[in-house]
Amino acid sequence: MTARHTGAGLRQRALVPVLVFIGTVVAVISSLGAPLVPTIAAVDHVSLADAQWSLTITLLVGSVATPVMGRLGDGPHRRRVILGALTVVLVGSVLAALPLGFAFLVAGRALQGVGLGLVPLAIATARDVLSAERSRPAVALLSITTVAGVGLGYPLTGLITESSGIHAGFWFGATISALALLAAALVVPQVDGREERPLDAPGAVMLAVGLASLLLALSEGEVWGWTSARVLGLVLFALALLAGWSVHELRTTHPLVDLRTLRNRSVLTANVAGLIAGVAMYMMMSLVTRFVQTPSSTGYGFGTSVWVTGLVLLPFSAASVASSKLVPLLTRRTSTAMVLPIGCGISLVSMVLFLVARNSLWELFVIMGVAGLGVGCTFAVMPGLIVGAVPAHGTGSAISFNQVVRTIGYTTGSVLSAVVLEAHTDSGQLLPANSGYQSAAWLGCAIWVVTAVVTIVLPSRSAAAEHPATPVTLDEKLLMDESIADAESAEDSATATPGRSDR
Repeated sequence: MTARHTGAGLRQRALVPVLVFIGTVVAVISSLGAPLVPTIAAVDHVSLADAQWSLTITLLVGSVATPVMGRLGDGPHRRRVILGALTVVLVGSVLAALPLGFAFLVAGRALQGVGLGLVPLAIATARDVLSAERSRPAVALLSITTVAGVGLGYPLTGLITESSGIHAGFWFGATISALALLAAALVVPQVDGREERPLDAPGAVMLAVGLASLLLALSEGEVWGWTSARVLGLVLFALALLAGWSVHELRTTHPLVDLRTLRNRSVLTANVAGLIAGVAMYMMMSLVTRFVQTPSSTGYGFGTSVWVTGLVLLPFSAASVASSKLVPLLTRRTSTAMVLPIGCGISLVSMVLFLVARNSLWELFVIMGVAGLGVGCTFAVMPGLIVGAVPAHGTGSAISFNQVVRTIGYTTGSVLSAVVLEAHTDSGQLLPANSGYQSAAWLGCAIWVVTAVVTIVLPSRSAAAEHPATPVTLDEKLLMDESIADAESAEDSATATPGRSDR
């Protein structure tokens, strides 16, 4: 075996670990702002509402960059898009780490938001480069990294900040960003043979402004007032613009996001479930992180530090990663379609446990472990539903849209938990009553029930109305794509050597 072949084999074996590392880095960096908000406010002498922008700006930029990167990554320049995005994330991490003031920190966090578009491209790369046998578990694991990395980022951030200061946390982000960029440059392959499609610039602008307006209203509603003219105006403007964007996408030849794929119930199920499940997931994380940090003098809570709060989320990350091993077993015992409602059911159990058993830290560790298992099962299946239903050249765009939908769900869930707790905060008090957590948990239970119903009803209608025969599974779809590619390759070889004949 030549050195060239050996190097190619090593890169092939290293591809999945590198893609997973990139996804984890993105999730960790995107979560850096959340536990540091109070510290940022104190260090930079800004209000908590202003400090919240260190998290909000990352989500805003990510929601805009993700669909654009997904469309660009579906063409022949995916490797360049991945390396370019990682470079931007590295620059943003350094800018946020330097002690230049609050404005530069927010600018750095904005650049870091570009990284949120990397996971869909990593999934598309795994789908194109790996065999069907390796692609399925890789796609599922990559989908979970966006969830698992958040739970990993919180304790790491808390520990580094408490021991070395706030800027050390962002230097940690810069370090792992540099490692991810180096690994991607060495391992991520160039996928040839893809048609370059024009970017839908008007669609990108309309989607960017619409999503930014909606997420801005959701993020600032508590500060501005939910019935204020600014919030209501932004929401109405966003909805009108997104409606116009939908019409534009359906009419244009090369849409930024092919909304026609939503006619396929598998794609529709993944996106609707991703939106609603994202709401419920971030409600749970927001509730738990606020609950454990509440001083025990209020009659509930544990008054924990940022680091200990992050440790409470570690079981969430560990269980979500472990779910990647459970999903194949559940799929074999039941079906791919049944894994979604099973995951929703497990998540519902975690919400019920939070309702009745949150009197000690060990109970919260158990609750977050159950929540991670449920969310992991739910999110692990979604990319498979999309990959199995869209053509190969549209994988990046379709999964990017699913990531945007999840981001909207995450923001909405964080806002919902804050609104419910605020409604149970007495006038003149800073902290809500314990009943606020009860009400929020009941709402979370209702959301998981709705998600479960959606994951049962939509695929069932699809099977009955659109696919009376046995539906094609993800593995079968990947194998068919491989067969087509092999056939085309053989045809090209035959065409390239017309003088050759069998003897």
